[in-house]
Amino acid sequence: MGWVALGRRAGGSSRLSPILSLSLASLVSSLLFTTLCVLTLALTFATFVRSEDIFEEGKSDKEILDNLLLSTRYDKRLLPPVQDADFCCGLRSPGDSTRPVNRSATLTDLTQNNNQNNNHYTPHQHLRTHLRGTLTVNVSVLLLSLASPDESSLKYEVEFLLQQQWYDPRLRYSNRSRYEFLNAIHHHNDIWLPDTYFIMHGDFKDPLIPVHFALRIYRNGTVNYLMRRHLILSCQGRLNIFPFDDPQCSFAIESISYEQTAITYVWKNDEATLRKSPSLTTLNAYLIRNQTITCPIKASWRGNYSCLKVDLIFTRDRAFYFTTVFIPGIILVTSSFITFWLEWNAVPARVMIGVTTMLNFFTTSNGFRSTLPVVSNLTAMNVWDGVCMCFIYASLLEFVCVNYVGRKRPLHNVVYRPGENPVTQKREGGNTTTGSNGPTEMNVACTTCNSNSCTHTTTNGCAAELRKKEPPHPIRVAKTIDVIARITFPVAYFMFLTFFFIHYKGAS
Repeated sequence: MGWVALGRRAGGSSRLSPILSLSLASLVSSLLFTTLCVLTLALTFATFVRSEDIFEEGKSDKEILDNLLLSTRYDKRLLPPVQDADFCCGLRSPGDSTRPVNRSATLTDLTQNNNQNNNHYTPHQHLRTHLRGTLTVNVSVLLLSLASPDESSLKYEVEFLLQQQWYDPRLRYSNRSRYEFLNAIHHHNDIWLPDTYFIMHGDFKDPLIPVHFALRIYRNGTVNYLMRRHLILSCQGRLNIFPFDDPQCSFAIESISYEQTAITYVWKNDEATLRKSPSLTTLNAYLIRNQTITCPIKASWRGNYSCLKVDLIFTRDRAFYFTTVFIPGIILVTSSFITFWLEWNAVPARVMIGVTTMLNFFTTSNGFRSTLPVVSNLTAMNVWDGVCMCFIYASLLEFVCVNYVGRKRPLHNVVYRPGENPVTQKREGGNTTTGSNGPTEMNVACTTCNSNSCTHTTTNGCAAELRKKEPPHPIRVAKTIDVIARITFPVAYFMFLTFFFIHYKGAS
């Protein structure tokens, strides 16, 4: 009986072994699954801890940027997504404490949430709204230096800092970092940047590629891109009134590939004029005013692209032209008038003055004219040179005329006595009487007598009639011409000077 019972028990255990094996397998698989889950959670937690730890204090901005710019989360070929109007429009400098205007409850909540992530940044109080999905790039310009290679040229060299600022939410990072901004200058090629292009400017000064720039990324995702540019501007001036014109130099910036529906350029904080550096230096460049505007349609390269324009209005150095051109010209012209006060027969002195003033004026005007731009129309400088040369040449011709007239032989026997009226003397015959204390007298016929002919001496009542009939002596004519020239030439030149400066200065 005992063996039977034992056999039965053994047979029953053989039937239970498959169940036990299944239970053991299930237990092992459960343990394995639990182990895998624990390992997965541990790896996930470790990864999360590591990703959070990279933003902790002690990590460099390079490590943070390397994590932010991973290819799995950032693609520089794509435009930054536009989410909040607070950050897309009207950005001010990071660190500004101005609070925004409460436009709506939703906008206030968004602003408060953003301020919790960055206590040092708030958007501009006057926000500008644009179409959803349009990225706004805020632009500002800081003038560093102005120069003109030549006072008479239409080329001006401008050196400035161009600042561009936009919002990229993909570049936000934790507030636990000790950096208020990340220096991304070494990640310049890995971050999306606006493809800003300069139009209507002239030439770039070497180097063509800007090597002086700064790239900063702030905690809330604001990107500040600053670069130094040096342009040689081709300006527009009114050379017909040179040097009384005010040249205008313009340059504009525009996106080369993104249309206005994708990118919109705006002047930061609605700046109407450019900011000037406290250490602004100038060289032969006299900037009187400037303005920053949106490009007019006719001035834009392409109408469907956002464009901003800068106008710089310069003026000429009036003192330079007065001291080098106008005053020397006036001195030379008035010096040529000195010949009118010399004797008519002072040939060497009058010739020397006339020729010397003419040669000096030619030398002065040609030396200055060689630096002027060549134009086809008549300019103010051409008028000045031509009229001044005409006055100098006319004074020389006046001397030639006076000398020729003074040397002519009298047609009648006219005797010239300085300080006295000319008298006539018969070349042949005629009764003459010579007083012991007076000049020679002669009898002449007088038509004022009665019908019968009569004769009187020249000192009698017919002397006035005699003066009308007899021609003046050539020397007297020469001296009269000099007297007239002493008045007419200076008066005419003064009238020209008045007209010249009033007309061209008013035209500017």
